[in-house]
Amino acid sequence: MRNGSRKMTRSEALALLTGPGQRYELQTIQQYGQAYLSFRNGPSTLRDLYEENRSDKPFIVFGDERLSFEEAWQVSSRIAHLLIEHYGVRKGDRVAISMRNYPEWILSFMAATSVGAIAVAMNSLWQPDELAYGLSDSGARVLLADEERLRRLAQSETAFPDLSVLGVRASEAYGLEVSPLSEALHEVTSRVPMPEVALLPEDDATIFYTSGSTGHPKGVVSSHRSILTALLSWELDVVAGAVMEGREPAAPKTQPATLLGVPLFHATGSHAVFLASYRAQRRVVCMYKWDPEEAADLIEREQVSNFVAPAAMTGDLVSAAERTGRDLGSLLVVGGGGAPRAPAQVKSIDRTFRRAQPNTGWGMTETNAIGSGIVGTEYLDHPESSGRSSAVVDLRVVDEEGRECLLGERGELQIRGASIFRCYWNRPEADAETFLDGRWMRTGDVAYLDEEGFLYIVDRIKDMVIRGGENIGCGGVEAAILECPAVVEASVYGVPDERLGEEVGATVFVSGDCTEAELREFLKTRLSNFAIPRYFDLRHEPLPRTGSGKILKRALREEAARVVNTH
Repeated sequence: MRNGSRKMTRSEALALLTGPGQRYELQTIQQYGQAYLSFRNGPSTLRDLYEENRSDKPFIVFGDERLSFEEAWQVSSRIAHLLIEHYGVRKGDRVAISMRNYPEWILSFMAATSVGAIAVAMNSLWQPDELAYGLSDSGARVLLADEERLRRLAQSETAFPDLSVLGVRASEAYGLEVSPLSEALHEVTSRVPMPEVALLPEDDATIFYTSGSTGHPKGVVSSHRSILTALLSWELDVVAGAVMEGREPAAPKTQPATLLGVPLFHATGSHAVFLASYRAQRRVVCMYKWDPEEAADLIEREQVSNFVAPAAMTGDLVSAAERTGRDLGSLLVVGGGGAPRAPAQVKSIDRTFRRAQPNTGWGMTETNAIGSGIVGTEYLDHPESSGRSSAVVDLRVVDEEGRECLLGERGELQIRGASIFRCYWNRPEADAETFLDGRWMRTGDVAYLDEEGFLYIVDRIKDMVIRGGENIGCGGVEAAILECPAVVEASVYGVPDERLGEEVGATVFVSGDCTEAELREFLKTRLSNFAIPRYFDLRHEPLPRTGSGKILKRALREEAARVVNTH
């Protein structure tokens, strides 16, 4: 594996692994009118991914519940039969999933994507109006939801006469017409085969919603090929790392396991944790709700080897381990994404966990979570970097005129490749704004590349707060605040936060005696809890503006940051 005594470079390792006849051989394919690199080998659709990896090994762990890969396939086949035969779901129909990280989330996703339906991963933190918007926007034919989501849907004023609802672990229907999934499955024989549906790699597979800088969230539509390209890209990066070190990737002596503490409606949870576990034959240990002490217990009890989560959750786990003096020795990888880690946290992972390598990467829902990656020693040496480009995507940094920047110069990060999403659902104006000639995608992130190819994300162009990996559009929060009759003006921005990366702050011009408590109460039914500003600055005079009449948001953000840092 070595070139003489010299350590193999990453470029050399990738060239070796992706050449003709190799497991990760790359080929040029046509997608969306463009030529891209994609993997020649591997599954063509998500259905193939599930079916090719059927085994008796444990797959889903939730409390005392256990399902093997084979059992998960059998149950998902029954759900798929139910969707087609009882609810008339056909190829291209949308099947919405809105619940906690229950096993049924995974099984429903498998069923929908195996028969050509488009799985709509609904944000389970959405409030009634947001949930109703997602169902209306996607045009979902069927919704699978747990009791908490059913309660919220019942609070919405929107009616869905054509929507069929299946309840998951729900004892109350809240006046909705709901069929319990467990009872509906009694009508389906236990060994029914997965219904046969002709699928193509370019068929739409998923819609994940992501917050824009203004207005409602946008539905990100991705194909089977785009998702699978991301999964194989991660595999390739792991193998390339081993080759660079002059060794073969070691086969695990025991079945690996990963902790699912991230919501499945995030690309990190669905892709990097859940879907990436099939070919690795990895157990997915599901948590009902994130709790760092419980997470540490599960890691020890289930011998979890992989943990992938936003920086805030990683910090929680590090703190819990340090408090209890546990090194969580089964952990081999502590991954991240969603927002950059502080360099101090990178070092704390290496210090706290005896065997675990820290890693991270940059990606978006629109890229199916891939873009760049970095792990181990390289990450410790470049703790502020998001790593180097994945082999199947192209990255570039451009200035305001669209010219490619020199190394070290800051500009907008753009990306293209087979893993990039097809379109925003029913949002052609957003597509036109996002895609450039050659289907280069504008990311809205300000970045630079160094002479070694390492990517550094330094700011963003879009008016967005990233709170613990959750994208929050400032415009949407401002719009909700301005609905309050006592509010005259509002400016929403991100405030630095040690744990979450950023928190939401708002400077608000109010009339009369409106209090912060009253404004928070007003927002409870309009925004998800995570989007309600943590910091309010209520004023009784107009907000400062530029000469052209725009609110001086940057000055307000800097002022708020100084106030927060003094407390």
